[in-house]
Amino acid sequence: MTSLRKYTVARPIYSEDTFSDNHNKLERKHTTFLDHLKRLCRCSPEKAKRIALTFFPIASWLPAYRFKEWILSDLISGVTTGLVAVLQGLAYALLANVSPGYGLYTSFFPVVVYFFLGTSKHISAGPFPVVSLMVGSVVASLVPDNPDSNGNSTMINSTSEDLINQQRIVVAASICVLTGIFQLAMGLLQVGFIVIYLSESLINGFTTAAAIEVVVSQLKYVFGVQIPSFSGPLSIFYSLKSIFSQITKTNIAELVIAIIIMVIVYAVKEINDRFKKKMPVPIPIEIIVTIIAAGVSYAFNFKVLYQVNTVGVIQRGYEPPMLPSIAVFKACVANAFSIAIVGFAVAFSVAKVYAIKHNYNINGNQELIAFGLSNILCGSFRGFAASTSLSRSSVQESTGGKTQVAGIISATLVLIVTLAIGYLLEPLPKSVLAGIIIVNLKGMLRKFNEIPVLFRRDKYDCLVWVLTFIASILLGLDLGLAVGVGIELITVIFRVQFPKFAVMANIEGTDIYKNKKDYNDIYEPNGVKIFRCPSPVFFANIDFFKDKLIAAAGFNPLYVLRKRNKALRKLEKLHKKGKLQMIKQSNLNSDDSSDEELSNNRVEELDQPINTDKLPFSIDWNKDLPNNIIVPRVNIHSLILDFGAVSFIDLSGMKGLKGILKEFIKVDVNIYITGVDSGLFEKLKKCKFFDDDINTSMFFLSVHDAVLHVLEENGTNPANEHDKLQTMDTSYANETRNGSINGTVHNTDSVAPETRF
Repeated sequence: MTSLRKYTVARPIYSEDTFSDNHNKLERKHTTFLDHLKRLCRCSPEKAKRIALTFFPIASWLPAYRFKEWILSDLISGVTTGLVAVLQGLAYALLANVSPGYGLYTSFFPVVVYFFLGTSKHISAGPFPVVSLMVGSVVASLVPDNPDSNGNSTMINSTSEDLINQQRIVVAASICVLTGIFQLAMGLLQVGFIVIYLSESLINGFTTAAAIEVVVSQLKYVFGVQIPSFSGPLSIFYSLKSIFSQITKTNIAELVIAIIIMVIVYAVKEINDRFKKKMPVPIPIEIIVTIIAAGVSYAFNFKVLYQVNTVGVIQRGYEPPMLPSIAVFKACVANAFSIAIVGFAVAFSVAKVYAIKHNYNINGNQELIAFGLSNILCGSFRGFAASTSLSRSSVQESTGGKTQVAGIISATLVLIVTLAIGYLLEPLPKSVLAGIIIVNLKGMLRKFNEIPVLFRRDKYDCLVWVLTFIASILLGLDLGLAVGVGIELITVIFRVQFPKFAVMANIEGTDIYKNKKDYNDIYEPNGVKIFRCPSPVFFANIDFFKDKLIAAAGFNPLYVLRKRNKALRKLEKLHKKGKLQMIKQSNLNSDDSSDEELSNNRVEELDQPINTDKLPFSIDWNKDLPNNIIVPRVNIHSLILDFGAVSFIDLSGMKGLKGILKEFIKVDVNIYITGVDSGLFEKLKKCKFFDDDINTSMFFLSVHDAVLHVLEENGTNPANEHDKLQTMDTSYANETRNGSINGTVHNTDSVAPETRF
């Protein structure tokens, strides 16, 4: 255990000469600009190879593929994931408001592109419910069920169901291409860092709201009722109103089918979760019930006998590529950008989970490029926007998938279904898909449990979660996401603008200084106040910084300075008139009436440094003054600012900081600043922060160094300081000082209790 005895008195770490020739040193370290430019433009074979491996990750991992060890695991994983992908493609197409068969396109093309360009070994590219719902919202807005009822449709008015479906496919595909263009552009511009602006709280609040909207969107298939498509603010409430206004028209057969499917799938999923360590492969209950439901529906002709709404015709093969619609581009630029951000954020979050688990790296910018090209190709072949699914990726990883070879095998299975056997799923009731979708949202809906945890741990994160959820429910997913990002940025501003400043003190027997209120056995040296700033100092928080610094010091230096200058003028007048009298005890509750006269003096004069040259005697401002003149006591002689956590200071912050420091210096308080980064110190020099009052000798490496220096400067033995102080929770509350003016001895008053933070 160390103590103050073991440290020598420290000296300032910066001086005027330390940084005087930095500019010349930097010039000597670097070559000329022309040479540097030539070096940048030179492309060696190694650099070309590195660039190629960056843009085509498959070239680095495929040659190292362990065929004998991994192929069987990837094969099993790929087949299992492919079956799930087929089912989810059909189901999530309902969310995108397009024919179910087109969901198979979204389960195929993104996987193929990601195989060559992706950096994650375990995620499964393809449809994701939140992204599909965001696409479906735009599709419903541009191509409503009854075009005449919605003026914002950009498509040709028609009551033909087939034509409406074709128009919706064009809209969904065009959105997919535009989404891919945004993602590709961000990847090429190296702005993959944009995902950092979507915190976990924001994403969870947003996805939970999306899960609620998904459930509402599937209720029409569960109850078997026909309702118009709604989009925009309050669309979820309009949908609920329309559904429950037709509740008496419920198709009992579809409701029974949906309930049976949900109960069975939920029960088996719980069994999978409980015994997942004992099962080599989870029971693929969704696939099993889908096959059984399709067979039963075909055998008993549910579509004719019970008017059950089925998947319908699934086109065989792939249609030729198409050009996207420029009209759709113009109508949904903002929506496509939101979809691009959400799709990438979800995919990157899932990829990061598996990268950490299996100890490999992923590249955010390359992921943007991979998903961008995936969506461009998928949209060109009439698919809708893709991301990745946590459940599908979990299947791929948990069933033993080692690389993206499992992904390409799953895409092959989707290809087989599309080309050959997709027609077998045509009798499948849509209520089966709706029930499977709703049950699979269990994980998202359980995120409501995070709210009380966040409330206890971080109020700001809880606020972001709740407000993002509410905004997404009320305004729609696209506007809700924008509101959530805005709220998150506002919370960042509040965190930085109103940081938790602290008064620091020494932990017994160490050179460690911590917040006074967090420790019992802690003390301060006499006359020293240590103030810690935990954030940058800039235009938005400089006033808050000054208020907290004044509160920590226990007095306002400007107020004290003005009072001292007023008192000095009184003393000068009394001395000239010969009326200056020494007293033994001041009446602190009285004041001289002449103070009224001096209160009208110009403030500029009262703010000047105190000049006692005109008086033939010295003044101790912390002692009782003659003739009942009252001046606030200043009970500290040194103020130490811990700037170890200050990352930057802007010009407004610098100006405000310099002003408040000068005010303390004018009332004879010595200022010391510790822990300043060398880059920040250089900025202070460039901005001419230093002058005759504020100089580089005020800067120290650590708080402890500054404390030792202060103790020596004030004639205190650092080795004995700790023995003199037993507790400092109420510093100076019982301490008295003795002093004299012209030989008269007076007692001092107690200082107010310590300001708490």
